[in-house]
Amino acid sequence: MKLRKLGRSPLQVAPLAFGGNVFGWSADEARSFELLDAFVDHGFNLIDTADAYSAWVPGNEGGESEAIIGRWLKKSGKRDKVVIATKVAKWKRYPGLSPTNIREAVEDSLRRLQVDCVDLYQAHEDDPKVPLEETLRTFDELVKAGKVRVIGASNYDAARFADALKTSETKQLARYESMQPEYNLMDRKGFEDGLQPLCVKEDVGVISYYSLASGFLSGKYRSEGDLQKSAARAPKVKGYLNERGMRVLAALDQVAKAHGATPAQVSLAWVMAQPSIAAAIASATTTTQLSELARAADIVLSSEQLHSLASASDLTKE
Repeated sequence: MKLRKLGRSPLQVAPLAFGGNVFGWSADEARSFELLDAFVDHGFNLIDTADAYSAWVPGNEGGESEAIIGRWLKKSGKRDKVVIATKVAKWKRYPGLSPTNIREAVEDSLRRLQVDCVDLYQAHEDDPKVPLEETLRTFDELVKAGKVRVIGASNYDAARFADALKTSETKQLARYESMQPEYNLMDRKGFEDGLQPLCVKEDVGVISYYSLASGFLSGKYRSEGDLQKSAARAPKVKGYLNERGMRVLAALDQVAKAHGATPAQVSLAWVMAQPSIAAAIASATTTTQLSELARAADIVLSSEQLHSLASASDLTKE
């Protein structure tokens, strides 16, 4: 597996990341262990989670995903084979990015993950109430203390992220080496208009989430009747059932046929081929699904195929 450098950091990651939001939600502990073992066996290494996962599940409090990953690490002995990424700021127990909040949250994450150091610690979202320097100085302290190797951000707009990078440079603090935005063939504008050129310029590694547009890009949802397949995804997917969405699926079908692949594999391969992308996050709840997603890393799309997919999803054609 060819690894990609994450920003200017020493971390190197495979191009497919496992989205740990399913652990403790749609995958119980036994299934989660199977998925993590299979993920590593496929040659991948980046496991992405957050302290807030999976607080939305009835009966859960939050922290379940980290705890499952921690128990898997202890049982499997595979700590040296994976890059563990988690986040702070969106869990009601530790909301925001105040220094005290970050310090307390990281200790809890380390305990649940059963590790001495988090490889990638990410701000799950911006906190405009806290000065950037305060947040970054706290992250810098954690890096210097050996509790965190590298820091990253998620869900920042381009202007705020640029300010954060500038603050780290001028104050000589650890900088965000990664950005985690929503990005896929159906949701491009928010990332491409501002964040992508900034990440390319500043050598920041991008880890995309919703890489399959809530499953729409798998090709399983082509009419409103198909929405019955997943009540949880239906509201989001319904918004893609339009002329542009059908155009994208048709282009995916054509490219997938040429590669003997599936639309989901081609969708992930497209994201992986974009400038600044270090890894695309995807989740699976069975090892069969995971094996399908894994093949995306082996697909090399031609320049013509990349262009046809981008053209099909072009918003200006609406």
